[in-house]
Amino acid sequence: MKHPMQEMMEKRRQGIKCGIPSYCSANELVLETALRRAKLLGTPVLIEATANQVNQYGGYTGMLPKDFYEMVLKMAEEIGVPEHQIILAGDHLGPLTWQNLPEKEAMEKSVELVYQYARAGFTKIHLDTSMKIADDPEGLLSTETIARRGAKLYQAAMKGYEELKAEKPDAMRPVFVIGSEVPIPGGAQEAEDTLAVTRPEAFQDTVATYKRVFAQSGVADGWNDVIAVVVQPGVEFGDDQVFLYDHDAATELCSALREYPEVCFEGHSTDYQSAECLKKMVEDGIAILKVGPALTYGLREALFAMSLMEEELVPDYKRANFILTLEKVMMEQPGNWQKHYHGDEKQLHLARKYSFSDRCRYYIGMPEVVASMNKLFDNLREYPIPMNMLHQYMPLSYAKVRDGLLPLDPKELAMDGVANFMLDYEYAVTL
Repeated sequence: MKHPMQEMMEKRRQGIKCGIPSYCSANELVLETALRRAKLLGTPVLIEATANQVNQYGGYTGMLPKDFYEMVLKMAEEIGVPEHQIILAGDHLGPLTWQNLPEKEAMEKSVELVYQYARAGFTKIHLDTSMKIADDPEGLLSTETIARRGAKLYQAAMKGYEELKAEKPDAMRPVFVIGSEVPIPGGAQEAEDTLAVTRPEAFQDTVATYKRVFAQSGVADGWNDVIAVVVQPGVEFGDDQVFLYDHDAATELCSALREYPEVCFEGHSTDYQSAECLKKMVEDGIAILKVGPALTYGLREALFAMSLMEEELVPDYKRANFILTLEKVMMEQPGNWQKHYHGDEKQLHLARKYSFSDRCRYYIGMPEVVASMNKLFDNLREYPIPMNMLHQYMPLSYAKVRDGLLPLDPKELAMDGVANFMLDYEYAVTL
């Protein structure tokens, strides 16, 4: 069976300007929303787990690659989405979480990470060796070093795939994404004034170096498995700023892509772009659109809206107080937001709640927060939301409920907060 993303690339070579959104999240409501949309549309769904979320030590979700794979497949089976329609992917696979270690140790752990993802059945692998590790020399990491480490990880992935195929003959051969100009996972950590678009020469150098190093490593044919290169096309977001895609600024870079019909660009940090910007990106060759924090931001936004409605509808003693619960847990365990948010106490308080970087996503799946969310749902079923109040707090969802497209149920409203962001990506990749 041909990989759906190889089929996408064949269409692009025929001049069909298609693409695919890449949903990067381990949140169960986000995943359920993505799978439901896939069932509704009958299109492949690309779901990515990131190296710090899911790895051989459990990541911050506590899941190994095979656990995440099995969780998504179980959800898909319950929803009615066949396995061949699902593309499971590993994002930023490399030394991301082991940058404090010397090369030997960091790469040993990275090799095991990539092997486990491929062995579990993930079929889109982002080989990310763009970050410096403990014993790297001063200055920028050379493309040569990045490619050499990438080739080693490619070999580990193919070892995992071959072992899987021996057990499961119809296992799909994985495709790979490379790139030396990889934005920070989860958005920028500091406010920025300008954003540098990848230079065409840097992209060309990445391709030439990888091809040469793959050949020198004895895996020249591996280049046929590479479908995309990560570049910086000029999109990013931070706490309260979004850099929208500028077609003119990216023209030179996107023109260089014409020389390499075997690959497209993968755009990271496309969260919060307008639907029209996303569509223009796909037309320009940025055919894989990565989105992560915006999805949990949409979920958080919907839960906050319902928490405010709960204050109006539910007696004090019964309230879930979701907003307060989330803040309490974030303050008790500050490790996942402290280095990312800056300013005085008021600014930090607002960032914890509303930042586009959405560090809430690290907490929204924790037991105490999930329990509060479920209590909120139960309360709003016992004390139903009136339509006039829904219009006040959730106008986009109100229109869908009014038109009979969405049930007036709190869990459905929460998932609709996620779907509202997904709609922009569906528009962008629809021919």
